[in-house]
Amino acid sequence: MGLEERADTRNKQGKFNQTSTICKHAFSDLTHISPLVFIYLLKACYFNGTYKATKKFRVLQEQVHLVLRNDPQPGPATFVIQCLYVLPIFDLYSEGFSHLIISALRRFLKMETSTWDSLEAKDLASQLFIDVVGGSVNHDERIVEKILEAFDIHLPNIDKVMCLSAKNDCRFDTAKKFVEQYIFGLIESQSYMTAVTLLEHFSIRQSGQSFLLSMIESKQLKAADKWATFMGKPMLCVLVQEYFDRNMLKNAYEIIQKNNLQHEFPNVYHKYKESSLKKLAEKGCWDVAEARTNSNRQLLEYLVYLAMEAGYSEKVDELCDRYSLEGFLNANVPEASLLHSRFLHLSELVVEGVVWVDEVNALHNATSCIEGCKVVGLDCEWKPNYVKGSKPNKVSIMQIASDKMVFIFDLIKLFNDIPDVLDDSLTRILQSPRILKLGYNFQCDMKQLAHSYEELECFKHYEMLLDIQNVFKEPRGGLSGLAKKILGVGLNKTRRNSNWEQRPLTQNQLEYAALDAAVLIHIFRHVHGHSQTAEGEGHRKLEWKSCIVSHMDNIKKSKKGSKK
Repeated sequence: MGLEERADTRNKQGKFNQTSTICKHAFSDLTHISPLVFIYLLKACYFNGTYKATKKFRVLQEQVHLVLRNDPQPGPATFVIQCLYVLPIFDLYSEGFSHLIISALRRFLKMETSTWDSLEAKDLASQLFIDVVGGSVNHDERIVEKILEAFDIHLPNIDKVMCLSAKNDCRFDTAKKFVEQYIFGLIESQSYMTAVTLLEHFSIRQSGQSFLLSMIESKQLKAADKWATFMGKPMLCVLVQEYFDRNMLKNAYEIIQKNNLQHEFPNVYHKYKESSLKKLAEKGCWDVAEARTNSNRQLLEYLVYLAMEAGYSEKVDELCDRYSLEGFLNANVPEASLLHSRFLHLSELVVEGVVWVDEVNALHNATSCIEGCKVVGLDCEWKPNYVKGSKPNKVSIMQIASDKMVFIFDLIKLFNDIPDVLDDSLTRILQSPRILKLGYNFQCDMKQLAHSYEELECFKHYEMLLDIQNVFKEPRGGLSGLAKKILGVGLNKTRRNSNWEQRPLTQNQLEYAALDAAVLIHIFRHVHGHSQTAEGEGHRKLEWKSCIVSHMDNIKKSKKGSKK
C-alpha cells in the first residue's frame, strides 16, 4: 500500500479546479527512498492538503502509518529514527512532523507483532537521546519524552551506547549522571512536567520536598501531583498538607480521594465541603448547595448557619423543617440581629409600596401609571436551571419601578391569560421615547425575554434604555457592589436563584425583586447629579446621555421592505 495524497485546489467560488496525485510510485516502494526525500515528500503532502490542521495531522498520520507498512529499509523503527535525525533542518516543521511520525510509529508498533528492527532501533534511539541532550541534534524536550516512551529506552540502554563510544568512560553510573544532569537543567528552566516525567521514566528518586514546593509555588500543580504520586504516600501527605495550609482545599480533597488518604486527613473533607457550600451560598445557589450536602447532618447544619448569616429566613425554616434541625436552630442562632443593617431595604427607597400585576385591570392601571413617569427602573427574574446544556427557564416576572411604586408583572400568567393586552401594554412602555428606562445589563435580559416569549413583539424592540453598568463600568460586585459604592450599602443577593415560578412568591422574594428595580432610580439620581457638576469642583462628570441605547433594527428592516 502506498502513500497517496490528493491535492485538491478550489477557486473563489469553491469549485474544484484540479486534482493531482503526489509521488504515488515513490511511496509505494520505500526500499530506495532516503529519510530526507521522505520528509520532503511529506512536506509536499502537508502543503497541498486541503484539510484544517487537526484533521490534516490525522490524515498524514494515517499515511505515515501506511508507509511504515511498506517495508522501509533497514526497518520501520530505524527509518523513523533516521527521519528524526533529518527533521531539525526543516526548522518550523521539525516539531510538528516529529510528533507526527513518532505517533504513527507508536500506532504501528501496537498493531505489528514482529520485532523486526526494534533492537537496532533502540540503540539508535538511545544515541539520538544522547545527541539531543549533548546539543548536536536540536529537538524539543517534548520530542525527547516521546522518543524515550516510543522506543522504551531506559538507563541500561543509554549506558550500553555510551560504553560503546570511546569518548566516554564505561562506568555503571555514567548514564545515570548524564540523564540527571539533563533533568536538573529542565528543573532550573522550570520545565517541571517534563522533568517529572523523565524522573519517573528513569526511576530516579533523588529530589525531595523542596522540589515539590518549587512546583507548587510556580503553580505547576499537575507536575506536583504527578511527582508526589510517583514518590509515594509520605510525599503525597506532604502535598496534601501544603495544599491545606495554602487554603487550596479542592486540590487537597482531590489528592485525598484519589489516593485513599481519608484516614490521614479526616478534617479536610468537611473543610472542603464547607468551603464549597459557602461559595455556592454567596452565589445564591441554595438548591445546588443543599444537593451537595448529600443529606449529611453536619453539612446541612452549616448550610442553615450560612442561611441565617445571610438573613435568608425562609430558607432557614425550609431546611430545618425538611431535615428536623429545630434543636440545632435553637442552639445556634448567630449574633446577627445586625444582619439587616448590612443591606439596603426596600422601605428606604419606595414610598408607597409594591403592586402585584397578574390580571387585566391591574395591568391597565400599572401601564397608565408607568406611562406618566419620566424615568423607571427595569429588572426581571426567572427560575435557575442547573442542568448543564439544557435550555434556560422562561422569564417569570418583570419589575418596573417608579419613584414611589414598584409594579411586578406575573409574565407567565399574563401571557397565558391575556397575551395581546400584555403585548400592547409593554410595547407602550418599552418603545416609548418619552420614558427613560434604567437597567443593569438589561440588554441581556431583553434577549432572554424575547427568547421566552417569541410570540410577543414588545420584547423585540426598545427605546431610551440606559444601562447603568455602562455608565460606571463596574467590573466587580454587580449591582450590589455598585449600590454599595454609590449609596453606601449593598443588596442582599441570597434570593437571586430562588424558585421564581412558585406562586405566591414569598414576601422576601417580592421585596428582593422590587429592590433590584427601585435601587436603579436612586443610583440614577446620583448619576444625574454628577452630570450637572462641573469637573473643576472635584467630581468626575458622568456622561450618561451617550450611553442611552435603542434597538429598533427589525422595525427599520420591515420599513425598508415595505418601500420596495
